[in-house]
Amino acid sequence: MTATPTNPQVTEFEANGGVPHLRRVLTLWDLIFYGIVAVTPSAPATIFGLADVKSRGHVVVTILAAMVAMVFTAISYGRMAALYPSAGSAYTYVSRGINPYLGFVAGWAMLLDYMLIPLFCVIYGTLSLQRAVTTMPFAVGAALFAGGITLLNLRGIRSTARTNEVLLLFMFAVLGWFIVMAIKYLVVHYGVPRLISIRPFYNPATFNVRDIAGATSFAALTYLGFDSVTTLAEEVKNPRRNVLLSAVAVCVFTGLFAGALVYLAQLVWPNYNTFTNMDTAFIDVSGRVGGVALLKAMAILLVVANIGAGLTSQVGAARLLFGMGRENVIPRRIFGRLHPVHNTPDTNVIMIGILAFVGAQLLSYQLTAELLNFGAFLGFMGVNAAVIWELWVRFSDRNARAFLLDLVLPTLGFLFCAVIWLGLGSPAKIAGSLWLVVGFFVLAAHTRWFRQPIVLSDPTIYE
Repeated sequence: MTATPTNPQVTEFEANGGVPHLRRVLTLWDLIFYGIVAVTPSAPATIFGLADVKSRGHVVVTILAAMVAMVFTAISYGRMAALYPSAGSAYTYVSRGINPYLGFVAGWAMLLDYMLIPLFCVIYGTLSLQRAVTTMPFAVGAALFAGGITLLNLRGIRSTARTNEVLLLFMFAVLGWFIVMAIKYLVVHYGVPRLISIRPFYNPATFNVRDIAGATSFAALTYLGFDSVTTLAEEVKNPRRNVLLSAVAVCVFTGLFAGALVYLAQLVWPNYNTFTNMDTAFIDVSGRVGGVALLKAMAILLVVANIGAGLTSQVGAARLLFGMGRENVIPRRIFGRLHPVHNTPDTNVIMIGILAFVGAQLLSYQLTAELLNFGAFLGFMGVNAAVIWELWVRFSDRNARAFLLDLVLPTLGFLFCAVIWLGLGSPAKIAGSLWLVVGFFVLAAHTRWFRQPIVLSDPTIYE
């Protein structure tokens, strides 16, 4: 293992034989905070209206069903991060676990996801801002969002982590206020027995498995961003332990907390077909239980949440590009460089910020959300498959523990993710397929029509 340079003027690139790498400065709690903010505790508020309509009043079921797939997948991410604790996420794991060409496909699919999350945050954050400041033009709000998260990320990963912790405290304060007011509202208007109801889980008048399955494909957006903790595997202390623990913790917390929020919201507003604005329906629910003050606070919360999610997702996208650029799958001189002072992939951060602003002017909230899941779940399936191939087929000890962790759980994760992916709408599948076609030609150009192999760097230098 190459020692970290003591001279701050000596770059990580020079100290590691010409291969740039990132510094290990993040703790387990940094990673958990980072993942929770990437997903955001308020994520169910973002999808509540549309998911409620799509599931015909069964948002809680969709949230919990998606959690099962995410927990299995989080374990797979953690297993692969223990083997390859370097930046790159799905691209790295599938490339090394199965095949570099398939790794490119997984990375290219996840790149769509990572590049669209900042865009989605800009769109939804601006919509929320307009609920609090009704005179704010959309283009101005989008410019503030995209520019702000880009400037913060250019300052370095430690700055981003500290910002996330402050944002997290604010989000929990407002969501705690909502929970208290929702419980008070239900008790005052309907009595204590109303707090316990089976209706959000099963309403015989509207329960339909096909509708719920389709809504689950949309509600899974609640969890997107959990894998951002694995893109920081090269920057966390003890990655073999901490990446798996943080990924699973983020998914479980998100599922339980999100389930509680939408459970209360459904009890407060049981008629899913009466929303005045589906995109921001949770803000209206907040207004019902807490008046104008909570309505405004929730709108501001969703603004803040999307700042936090935008920060972390932009970091994840930049580091995924960095991982692919370092392997020279995409041009290394552009994507595989680090800022000499802040040790950040600054060019990638700036490009993603520009894309987020421009894309927000062109794409709708719903289409962006559906496109996110197209790339994400292809990448998730790839990581689950990589665990099976790398740890069970190639190197398994063939004991009971390996059977569970390296075959049963990743197989279940793959199947759950496949079902969710197949439930996506046709527009998302068409647009996503076009993105994969572009990726095919990028890969063909890089490998001279597949005559030249993709050469992976030595993973041991990141230890």
